[in-house]
Amino acid sequence: MTVTLAELARRFQAKVQGDEGVIIEGVASLQTAGPRDIAYVSDRKYLPQLVDTKAGAVILAEADITRYAGSALIVANPHLCFAQVADLLHPTPGFTPGVHPTAVVSPAAKVAVTAWIGPHSVVEAGAMIGEGAYIGPGCHIGAKASIGEKTRLMAHVVIGERCVIGNKCLFKPGAVIGSEGFGFAKDGERWQKVPQIGRVLIGNEVEVGANTTIDRGSLGDTVIGDGVKLDNLIQIAHNVRIGENTAMAACSGIAGSAVVGKRCTIGGQAGINGHIELADDVHITACSLVTSSITKPGVYSSSIKAEPAEKWRRNAARLYHLDEVVRRLAKLEERLQQHSEEQKN
Repeated sequence: MTVTLAELARRFQAKVQGDEGVIIEGVASLQTAGPRDIAYVSDRKYLPQLVDTKAGAVILAEADITRYAGSALIVANPHLCFAQVADLLHPTPGFTPGVHPTAVVSPAAKVAVTAWIGPHSVVEAGAMIGEGAYIGPGCHIGAKASIGEKTRLMAHVVIGERCVIGNKCLFKPGAVIGSEGFGFAKDGERWQKVPQIGRVLIGNEVEVGANTTIDRGSLGDTVIGDGVKLDNLIQIAHNVRIGENTAMAACSGIAGSAVVGKRCTIGGQAGINGHIELADDVHITACSLVTSSITKPGVYSSSIKAEPAEKWRRNAARLYHLDEVVRRLAKLEERLQQHSEEQKN
C-alpha cells in the first residue's frame, strides 16, 4: 500500500511538518529507513539519530519538532501513531473461506461459511467456528468449544473442549488454551489426580503469544478479560482471572486462583503467587515475585540485580546473620533510649 504524508495526517489526526506529498510505502527504524519509509521517535534519547536518518518522514511529538528539519507527522503519542501507520501499511493477509481437504471437521460441528479451516486441523463435535474466523494449519478445536468472529488461530493452536473464545482474538503458534490445570491431592507418598472440569473463557480482542498456556479451571472457569495481551511463553494456571486490557510480558506466570485487575502490566519473568489479588492499574517490574495481595495502584518491584559473584557470595553469607544483627541493633536502640532518658533526668 502507498499513501502520502497528508493522507496519514488525515487518518490519524496529525499535523504535517514539511512536504505533505511525501510518498510512504513502509515503516522502519531511524537507522534503516529509506526515502519511502516512515520512522518514529518516542524516547528522547533517540533524538540524536534524527541527524543521520534517511527516512522519508518521521513521527514526532510536538516538543521535538525543532530537532528535525525534514518532513514529519506531529502527534501526541508517536509510538501509538507508528503502530497505527504500520497496521495500515502492513494489514493482516486475507484468506479464501472454506475447509482444506486434509482438515477433519465433525459433521456435528458448526462452521460459518466465511471461516477457513486449514490443513490437518481438527474440529470436534459440537464446536462452533464464527464468521470470518481463521483456523490455521494443524490446529485442534475441542468438542463444544466456541471460536468468535474474525478470530485467528495461527499454526498448531489447541483450544480445549467447551472453552469459549471471543471475537477478533489472535492466537500465535503453539498456544494451548484449556489444558488441564496442575491439580493433585496428596495420598500418603503418592499423588491423586484431581479432574479439572472447568473451562477457559476469553474475551474479545485478546492476543495470546506463541507457546503460551492457559489452563482450564478446576471447578469454575479461568477468565481472560477483553483486550488482554499475553506475550510468548506465559503460564496462566487454573481459575486465574485477568482484568480487561492487562498486558503480560514473556516468561511470566500466574499461579492458581490469583486475580489480576484491569490495565495492569506484568514484566518479563515475573511471578504471581496463587490465591492473591492485584488491584487495577498495578504494574509489576520484570523478574519480580509477588507473594501477597496488592490493594493499591502503583509500580511494584522485588528484584535483586546481578552483582559480581564474589560480592554476591559475601552478601548472601551476611543474610544468614541478619536476624542476629537486627536483635543487636534493637538492644542498642533500647540502651540509647535509656541513656537519653537518664540524661534528661
